[in-house]
Amino acid sequence: MKKKWYWLVCIALPLAVGGLAGWLTADDFDQYQQLLKPPGSPPGWIFPIAWTILYLAMGLASGLVLASGAPAEQVFSGIRLYILQLGVNFLWPILFFGLELYLVAFLWLVLLLLLVSLLILWFYRILPLAGYLLVPYWGWLLFAGYLNLGVYLLN
Repeated sequence: MKKKWYWLVCIALPLAVGGLAGWLTADDFDQYQQLLKPPGSPPGWIFPIAWTILYLAMGLASGLVLASGAPAEQVFSGIRLYILQLGVNFLWPILFFGLELYLVAFLWLVLLLLLVSLLILWFYRILPLAGYLLVPYWGWLLFAGYLNLGVYLLN
């Protein structure tokens, strides 16, 4: 039974962080729909689906790292980095949607990309699958950076 709760917490944490950020900025998403966007911008309904999948992968990766049996110091350093990037991730939609600080949000996203790059490498060293699970997240952040910068430049 303990294992079920453990995995539930690992999966629920990133979903809760993302859900809270989404809830806090839900009313502001309508403003985004009115903005000029760069070519290739997906329809709005794609974002919650993509983020849900990415948050699930993050939770699975963190759970795999915690269950890896790697040295505790290495695991907890990785988890601290994971929580830091989750906090940075949480603040991005507030900067972008809530406060409409598009350039600041872009720079914040660059920070997030750097943190996730480090996290992928850290998790990979502990358990390669955990690192691989974060690669789609990194790719989506690159795409989000393109969209964010495009919105800044066009508006």
